[in-house]
Amino acid sequence: MSKKRDCYDVLGVPRTASDEQIKKAYRKLAMKYHPDRNPGDKEAEEKFKETTEAYEILCRVETRQRYDQFGWEAFERGRSGFGGMGGGGIDLEEALRAFASAFGGGGMGGGIFESFFGGMGRSGTRHSTGPTRGADLRYDMEIDFEEAAFGSKRELSLQIVEDCRECKGTGAAGNSKRETCRHCRGQGMTISSNGFFQVRQPCPHCGGTGEVVKTPCTACHGEGRAKAARKLELSIPAGVDTGARLRLTGKGEGGAHGGEAGDLFVVLHVREHELFKRDGMDTFCDVPIPFHIAARGGEVQVPTLRGDVPLKIPAGTQGGKTFTLPGLGMSDVRGRSTGDHHVRVGIEVPVDLPRNAGDLLAAFGASLTEAQHPQLGKVRKKAKKFYERREVMASATGKTS
Repeated sequence: MSKKRDCYDVLGVPRTASDEQIKKAYRKLAMKYHPDRNPGDKEAEEKFKETTEAYEILCRVETRQRYDQFGWEAFERGRSGFGGMGGGGIDLEEALRAFASAFGGGGMGGGIFESFFGGMGRSGTRHSTGPTRGADLRYDMEIDFEEAAFGSKRELSLQIVEDCRECKGTGAAGNSKRETCRHCRGQGMTISSNGFFQVRQPCPHCGGTGEVVKTPCTACHGEGRAKAARKLELSIPAGVDTGARLRLTGKGEGGAHGGEAGDLFVVLHVREHELFKRDGMDTFCDVPIPFHIAARGGEVQVPTLRGDVPLKIPAGTQGGKTFTLPGLGMSDVRGRSTGDHHVRVGIEVPVDLPRNAGDLLAAFGASLTEAQHPQLGKVRKKAKKFYERREVMASATGKTS
């Protein structure tokens, strides 16, 4: 059993909390324990990671449902890399990215991308013209159950911001150059006084860069940054589950002024399958079996991820019984272990019977005793007990049933 605190207790919200209540509670706690506000405070850092991990679980419908049903065990047993969660928790780098993903800004204009660091370089809040690292980006992608089970390769076609190819990131056209902003004298900030207070804010003329362009590049309109088409190959390992994050190093937003590119994080969402279900590394399916095999026993072929396999059915098997086939479930992402496959059988009554089948079934039924239907016998005993209790109560109150 996990020693981690309950996610709802961590955020201080009831289990019936709305998405907005959860986000509001997380924001308050994350701002309180954020490393920038608590430099060198290891206890605050652990609190920040704990609250972020709890929020990452509860902020999405599918992961919240799994947590509500199975608790932390849903992410620790057979886990497939849910954002670094599990027995060891998430690290500070992942926690900071998740925080920025939730509150850090608009990324690529509200599309499927989210900038983990608020889209620096487009918001006009960067105050350096030296090399700066590009923002990390997030891409949410749906995959089929088969891809999660066996792995696959995908090609991604993306539009990602990077240094403008025409002006090489300067923002200036032709031989024009960037010049020091005369309003802030290259500081990138302006200072205004208001009584006893001084207000510092990014220079509105240069956008906080400290430089201006007299003849802007026509391709990027002086921004020095532009969207460029990019195709990427993505390898999806076998065993991934919903919430798994695949990191593509250096495939995020391009760095500015020669800086290194950020990383691209692909968050996977596995579609439901019409036959197989999954819990961690274990898989499940429902299989109907013929009435006569359930009664007499026999062998049936049942589907698994690796094809049909024979399953021995004992005589007298009842509908709803589950059989476990060890090692035929989902492999983990590292290929070190494999889950089990569970088959729940149901009794299928035949249809379109031949003419003489009714007489045969009637004769068969007449040959049986109540002892050969133990489940029916249990129901009748419980009903009899209820009726007797009802009569006793009726006698005590003088009422007839």
